[in-house]
Amino acid sequence: MKISLRAGEKVYVNGAVLRVDRKVSLEFMNDVSFLLESHVLQGDQTTTPLRQLYFAAQIMLINPAIKDEANRTFKRMLASLLATFENQQVLKELKLIDEMVCNDRVFEALKSIRLLYALEAQILSGSAEPIISSQTEQAVRPEATA
Repeated sequence: MKISLRAGEKVYVNGAVLRVDRKVSLEFMNDVSFLLESHVLQGDQTTTPLRQLYFAAQIMLINPAIKDEANRTFKRMLASLLATFENQQVLKELKLIDEMVCNDRVFEALKSIRLLYALEAQILSGSAEPIISSQTEQAVRPEATA
């Protein structure tokens, strides 16, 4: 996998934080857990239930030393969300996200959680809940769009 970074940008790789001083491309030659700075949520940004779930999941990638603890927190939060949300679309997506995390596909789970932010905002604002196709399923299972 190859990623490109701008000068001053950070990337989180297997628990290490790297900052580059100039534009650079990195190629990972083996399996690695990483997050780009633009996808890292700070604690003060965890203002909604899904953002809190995202934060717990991102800790699994950013800090492997406490991955098990973060996973337990993620599971508790997920169970709470599954018991709280009534929107069938969100419930379906959360179950797929749980499956991803169980299969150690945390990076994909983070992408799928981010896709739910707009729907969560609509639900929390009380606006009508749209009927949309499964964003997570489309992102993770290309055959779902066939």
